[in-house]
Amino acid sequence: MPMTPETLAEARRLVARYVPTTPSYAWPLLARATGAELWVKHENHTPTGAFKVRGGVRFLSRLIAEHGRPVGIVSASRGNHSQSLAYAGRAFGVPVTIVVPEGNSPDKNAATEAFGAEVVVYGSDFQAAVEHSVQLGTERNLVAVPPFHPWLVEGVATYAAELHEQVPGLEAVYVPVGMGSGVSANIMVRDLLGLDCEIVGVVADRAPAYALSYAAGHVVATDTADTFVDGVACRVPDPGAVANVVAGCSRVVRIGEAEAAAAMLLMYRATHNLAEPAGALALAAVLAERDRVAGHKVAMILTGGNCDLDVLEAATRSLR
Repeated sequence: MPMTPETLAEARRLVARYVPTTPSYAWPLLARATGAELWVKHENHTPTGAFKVRGGVRFLSRLIAEHGRPVGIVSASRGNHSQSLAYAGRAFGVPVTIVVPEGNSPDKNAATEAFGAEVVVYGSDFQAAVEHSVQLGTERNLVAVPPFHPWLVEGVATYAAELHEQVPGLEAVYVPVGMGSGVSANIMVRDLLGLDCEIVGVVADRAPAYALSYAAGHVVATDTADTFVDGVACRVPDPGAVANVVAGCSRVVRIGEAEAAAAMLLMYRATHNLAEPAGALALAAVLAERDRVAGHKVAMILTGGNCDLDVLEAATRSLR
């Protein structure tokens, strides 16, 4: 179902009760580094430290309103989606089970549990965890929440609407692409508001499924998604999200591991905000396209700040 002014307004009213408006800042040192009037939408300043909490709140509210209160919900996540659902579950009194792959961030697992969710470890990667979450839903009579869904997009769209109110006249917005809710939300809000603004997707070079899908015009899966940028480590894209990206993105930029690590450190030095690897990915893309963006008014989404200390240390070591 397409987003309408009414559904966006309803989502904004709901989300505002649980997630304060996040700021957008133009940091001078980032302007110096990129040559652009670069605005940062600080989705690292939400109650869970990432943008996805907006989607979790909207999804669970609509699920209860349209289908009644479930016995519980289950989903798979590497971290931010899980905290989103755990936060929403606590707010609405619904038990939450989250499946994470083996070797997942212990800090993100702990944060998810702290919001009241049960964490189940299963599988070698995110896709295996997704498949197991669906199986658990059947076994336990839980509602399986997919990583991409129109209700999640509605919730996430609230930050895109905030951004364009805070910074009118943007020429481009750079958005990391994990499973597609963020980039889809930005495309839909841009179109709904009738804005002349490019939406640029950003992926890790070692997890290129959405870039390959964009180029092909249809879903292209990969055998692996072996990147330290865990928030975008997707190997099987969602068909609906791919359709949005193909129709609405100007391009999808691929970023190498070293570029992502360098952007994390620049973000910290320039703003004293800690970005998780995916949170710095959009900055890396702006830097990679410096010649294109110089002198223009653009924005990047700092999607989250949930970065483990060992990941930060590894990123720092990699650049020495």
